[in-house]
Amino acid sequence: MTRSRTLLFAVAGAAAVGNLYWAQPLLDEIAGSLDVPTALAGLLVTVTQVGYAVGIFLLVPLGDVLNRKRLIPLVMAVSGLALGGAAVAPSWATLFVALLLVGSTAVGAQLLIPLASELADPAERGRVVGTIASGALVGILLSRTVSGIVADLLGWRAIYVIAAVVSWALALTMARVIPALPARPAISYASLLRSVFTAIASRRAVPVTLVLGAATFGTFTLFWTALTFLLTAPPFSYSLSTIGLVGLAGLAGALIAQRAGRLHDRGLSVPVAGAALVLGIASLALAAVGSDSIVVLLIAIVAFDVAVQATMVLSQTRLLSIDPAARSRMNTAFITSNFIGGAIGSAAAGLLWHVGGWNAVLIGGVAALSIALLVWGLNRQALRVPAGR
Repeated sequence: MTRSRTLLFAVAGAAAVGNLYWAQPLLDEIAGSLDVPTALAGLLVTVTQVGYAVGIFLLVPLGDVLNRKRLIPLVMAVSGLALGGAAVAPSWATLFVALLLVGSTAVGAQLLIPLASELADPAERGRVVGTIASGALVGILLSRTVSGIVADLLGWRAIYVIAAVVSWALALTMARVIPALPARPAISYASLLRSVFTAIASRRAVPVTLVLGAATFGTFTLFWTALTFLLTAPPFSYSLSTIGLVGLAGLAGALIAQRAGRLHDRGLSVPVAGAALVLGIASLALAAVGSDSIVVLLIAIVAFDVAVQATMVLSQTRLLSIDPAARSRMNTAFITSNFIGGAIGSAAAGLLWHVGGWNAVLIGGVAALSIALLVWGLNRQALRVPAGR
């Protein structure tokens, strides 16, 4: 994994994950264009996420048995077709189906990360995984802003045209850049999917890491969902575009946390993960103190994102170091557990906001991270995975 290949994988991962979020700021415009209620348009975001969950479980494990030089470009090419279908969709139903396929094929980053972990020198695995994982986060954070700008200039369909072209270009590039690798042992598809659960039970470090990831990502979605409620209400009363700019503060956290993978390479994964959880709890406390100050909130956002991304990068790198033959299945388990945690966090945000506003949300986040910290403390020895495996 040269630096240029690592950067290319990070860009490809960002583009793939970004495809999940193009529609979020465009729902009103899509609803008007297709003459459907806004609530119905909102289901387009949901179906994209559902498609992603399906793709993670059904496609990502194939990375352990199929030729990645063919599989990854094929998935990206099909994603381009789905994006093109979304661009020309004449009705809500057609767009619904197209975005289901977009979500199902937006798994490029989760196929690239295990591949990169395999290709990387063991002493640099954390740095490589951290770079590509941070690229995926940048794709999430930038997608909403880019989508809104393109839609303002060219209409909502244009972003899907551009995304389709990018996806096809990346498919061609990946077909050239991914090296030829030795053939993998054959295994039936049903056995492959069942072995995802076998991989989870293979070592104590795996379920413990999955719990840490789910709790951390669940707190992430809890915080960012409720932050929109906070910033649209007095004393801020920000517009959605302004809230989008506030969200870019998370980029600083992503870029700082990208270096967390190097700490895994130095054998510091376990203590740094604990320190990151403590930082996450402290940043939520700061967000409570500064609930009426945008400056304090921005500081809390950067600190919180550093904590979350450091924990996620270290968790993912740890899992990919446990069993070289099952890296894609380990990644499937990791992303699936994160998706479950994220769904719970998003749902809890609305409930906690209704019960007690911003402070109730932050108490919920502190509780989740405190549980994660307790799990980390009780399982520190089990989490020690050699960096060089």
